[in-house]
Amino acid sequence: MSIYKTYAVFGLGRYGLAVAKELSSNGADVLAVDISQEIVNDSIDEIPICKCADVTDPDVIKQLGVSNIDTVVIAMAGNLEASVMAVTLCKEAGVETVIAKCANEMHRKILRKVGADIVVFPESESGTRLAKNILSSGFIDIIELSKNVSMIELDMKDEWVGKNLIGLNFRKKYSLNVVAIKQ
Repeated sequence: MSIYKTYAVFGLGRYGLAVAKELSSNGADVLAVDISQEIVNDSIDEIPICKCADVTDPDVIKQLGVSNIDTVVIAMAGNLEASVMAVTLCKEAGVETVIAKCANEMHRKILRKVGADIVVFPESESGTRLAKNILSSGFIDIIELSKNVSMIELDMKDEWVGKNLIGLNFRKKYSLNVVAIKQ
């Protein structure tokens, strides 16, 4: 499998546009698509390959060359029917990974059943993450990798300054493994 991947983002609302811009600004090949010509016109300066199209139409999916794209992000949570159609058409076209944004838990279940590989619920996930950050005093950020494993960013405590990692014994004292140090 190649390290080089191609991406498409369907739906250029706040979430889809943010995903497309971040992928593009990091050098990824991104096809951004929205049904609104006005939104496409507003986005073309930041995302070089930006098209106005209806991604619920099988002919449009073929014309866009979606079968050659590795990962498609479907960011049309406000329209469940369109999201379901887009997920189905992308999977039928052979897209390896389809990520869909959902509006609620029922939408998440439906999108998973029709073939979405990953379903994200940004508002819920962001709220949960914020609450965990608030409750975890001293942590700058927490990313839950699984139910039992999280990655945390924290500030250096005064008592750690000038000591090495072996002497601090994070694993025994705090049940932590240090994976990176920012200087």
